[in-house]
This record gives sequence, C-alpha cells and structure tokens, in this order.
Amino acid sequence: MTESRRLPNTEPRRVLLLSGASRGIGHATVKRFSSAGWRVITCSRYAFPENCPWEMGPEDHLQVDLSDPIDTLRAINEVKQRLVPENGRLDALVNNAAISPKDDEGGRLGTIETDHETWLRVFQVNFFSTIMLARGLRSELAATRGSVVNVTSIAGSRVHPFAGSAYATSKAALMALTREMAHDFGPIGVRVNAISPGEIDTSILSPGTEKIVEEQIPMRRLGTPEEVAKAIYFLCSDQSSYVNGAELHINGGQHV
Repeated sequence: MTESRRLPNTEPRRVLLLSGASRGIGHATVKRFSSAGWRVITCSRYAFPENCPWEMGPEDHLQVDLSDPIDTLRAINEVKQRLVPENGRLDALVNNAAISPKDDEGGRLGTIETDHETWLRVFQVNFFSTIMLARGLRSELAATRGSVVNVTSIAGSRVHPFAGSAYATSKAALMALTREMAHDFGPIGVRVNAISPGEIDTSILSPGTEKIVEEQIPMRRLGTPEEVAKAIYFLCSDQSSYVNGAELHINGGQHV
C-alpha cells in the first residue's frame, strides 16, 4: 500500500485587524486567531509591548489614537500598506477598542457629571472610529467577503452600576450602527455583527462585581476572555456565513 501524501495548503492566509488589543478580550482574541493560522494586525493607543504575550512583531502592530479622527485616517492608510503582501486582503475587522472614563475617585460618571468634551471623546473612540475603519477598509473586506464584529456591552441595554453613561450610550448606539452596517455592507458581501459581553474576568473589573455574579448571573461565575474570543472567531468564520446584523450576548444569562 502506498503511503498517502498530504497536499500542500494553497489557501491564502487569512488576515484580521483588531483594535483594542492591549489587554483582556483583545489579548485572548489575538491568541485565538493566531492559533488558527491567521495573521493578526493589532492597533491600540500603546506602542508594541515588550515581552508581548503572543507571537507577533512590531510590524503587525499600529499605535493609533482612535480619539483623534485624523490619526485614525492615518492608521487606515497604514493598514492598507501593510496588507500589500497579502494582496490587499482583509478577512475580518474586530472593533474592540473602547474607553469608559471614571471620576476622580474611580466612580461611575452619570449624565449630570459627564462634561461635553468627555462625551465627544468616548463617542469618537467607541462609536465613530468603528465606522471610520470599516468604511476606510471596505474594499479590502469586500474582496474577501469578510466580516466585521463590533464589541458592544450589556451596559448598552440597561443602566450598569459601574459603566458610565457616555460608555453605555455609545455601546447602545454601536448596536444600532451594527444593524445599519449589516444592511449597507451586506450587498458587497461583508457581514456585520456584534457581541455583547457581560461581566468578564479581566483586570478592569470594579469592586462589587462579585455581588452582580451572585445576584444576577444564573451561571454564578464570570465569563473568561477566551470565551468571548471564541464567539468573535465564530462570527468571523464560515460557520456563521448567514449571520448578519446579530448581537450575540455573552453574559451567562445576566440579561434574562
């Protein structure tokens, strides 16, 4: 019997652009996609970190201030240049970057306490940058019939004891934007969906989260960044090829 030979893989390497990669869900998402053989281009307001927890290099990281529209446009052009070796292909865009300002004592900023400048900065990062990136890279996404995933939040559907009003409102708006994008990007072959995480075990948890877990979450535990990353990967894979305009809740039943 002749020994069977495995044919070489001729499929092009898939490419992900991920914002907000510096910690938590972003870290886990990089690892999930990298383990599946994807090239992951990350962008955040921080420079490429020393002792980075994933296998990549500075050539696959962009330092960009998403609160600055001009710098965001600069980053879009840089992404296009970095995609040249991949024949300009971009298979997925994950908009994970977000900010949630606190008061001087680390407490929640409500509608009365949040000044106009803070509202503008939060919406630029959490909302406007997402559509800027998607519009700026729509040709690259269309070429691969790619996927966009916007990261919303359980705070976008209810008043949260820790998330500020500007953050929560921006996340509610982002879900509405996801719906509109799904309608507009669908005809060019690009799917747009959202994930809505609840209480996830990251370094930014606020004191008192354990009470939410005990009283509001039927599964009686926090979610993990890895569980969120798996859901993001699903929405960027062929397994979700007919899912468009959806918001996937990842919260252990907290919303029920």
